[in-house]
Amino acid sequence: MTESVEPSAGDDLWARKHARFMEIALKEAEAALSEGEIPVGAVIVAGDEIVAKAHNQKELLRDPSAHAEMLAITQAAAALDRWRLTDTTLYITLEPCAMCAGAIVQARIPLVVFGAFDDKAGAAGSLMNLLADIRLNHQPEVVSGFMAEESKQLMLAFFKKMREKTLRRGG
Repeated sequence: MTESVEPSAGDDLWARKHARFMEIALKEAEAALSEGEIPVGAVIVAGDEIVAKAHNQKELLRDPSAHAEMLAITQAAAALDRWRLTDTTLYITLEPCAMCAGAIVQARIPLVVFGAFDDKAGAAGSLMNLLADIRLNHQPEVVSGFMAEESKQLMLAFFKKMREKTLRRGG
């Protein structure tokens, strides 16, 4: 059964590697925020090479499946010319939802590193844990809460912006 993995205090190399790619995911989330999208960013890495990066584009594409993870998984499969992403790591600023967790399992991504927990839709520990469900054919290793504060601040900025927009409209 897959469980959340935390680095040891002395594992500086581990933290630097993951921080480098999570910073890029955070930049993707910032791009989503600037476009009026929920600020979620995703990066997929094979070895030390970025093969995909994306941010939420549900509003832009008018597509309910245009989550950062879904777009990044599609990009990575195209870049690597295969659907099994068995040698990759997925970095996400927010805990994946059920749809994205399902895609992660289907793509056989072995390692998922995410930032903030999602108490309303999280499917990697908050509401449910599809990524650890032994009834499924694949259970990735999960590192949860990595650089969570940075991810959380972007989400707070988004919802503050939405509240201000609603108040300006008189609502």
